[in-house]
Parts: sequence; structure tokens; C-alpha cells
Amino acid sequence: MRRRLVDSEVRALIELFGLRPLPVEGTLFAETYRSSTSSAIVGLYAVEPPSRSCFHVLAHDEVWHAYAGDPFRLILLYPDGSSEEVVMGRDLAADQRVQFAVPAGTWQAGELLAGGGYALFGCTMAPGFTPDCFHASPAGPLLARWPARAADIERLSIEEADEASERTFGG
Repeated sequence: MRRRLVDSEVRALIELFGLRPLPVEGTLFAETYRSSTSSAIVGLYAVEPPSRSCFHVLAHDEVWHAYAGDPFRLILLYPDGSSEEVVMGRDLAADQRVQFAVPAGTWQAGELLAGGGYALFGCTMAPGFTPDCFHASPAGPLLARWPARAADIERLSIEEADEASERTFGG
């Protein structure tokens, strides 16, 4: 019964927001706001259809917001060689975050926590997102710098064959 309910909710969210796969990394998303100084998206991680965020870095800070569904995690690889995992969700007593800012220049990836069905979230950027502020990476370069995160990096990096795509995001 729970599985059918989740599938129904996911289908409804995809239709409501007109979600589609984000080029290169695969998150289901829709841009909901754009001005000359900022942009916002609504995104969805789901078991079905599969959706997650592959490792990428942005030239501007990005603020994440947890809206509905199950908790998800952000894996952050900082320029100083450290890393962090942030769990986003609505259970504040369990130290989940409803909002979190990822600093510019930080490699980031995201996915549902094990056992989750879907997570509805938002991301806001100022200045707004443009394709040239985005860069994704295959596992190799990231593994060399953050070997302790090997399992995450291998699972959440773009394929080597996709490397050319990273430079033509949205094209």
C-alpha cells in the first residue's frame, strides 16, 4: 500500500510542477523563478523514476530547502579536502535541516536516504543559475582528492563518457 501511495504522490508532483530530468546530473526539476539577480528551482529525488544529483560544483552559493516527503542527504566535498554529509528533512529533533547553504566551489551530490520513496526540495541561487556556473566530474579526479568518500563518489559521479556533456550543460 505504501509503495502505491508513493508512486501516486510522485506522479502528482511531476505533473503539478512539470518536472523533467536536469541535463548531466539527472535530478527531476522545474525552474520556478528567475530574475536578473536570482533563480529558484523545485526538485524531486525519487526511487521511481530514479532521480539523484551527481557530483557537481557551482560558481555561486546555493541554498537548499526541504519541503516534503522523505529525508535526503547532501554529500559535500570542500576545497580544503574535508567532507561533510548533511541530512535534509523536516525532523528537527533528529538534526535534519530544512535549509542549508552550500558554499560556491564545494563539490556536492544528493540522494534519498535508504528506504525513502521521494523528497521534494528547492534550490535558490543569487546570482541566478547559468550553465557556465556549473561543472560536473567523473569519479577519477574526485577520488584522488577525497578517497574517504570513494563509495559516494563512485555511485554519484557522471560517467567518463559524459565528461564532454559537462561543458555543454543545457545544450
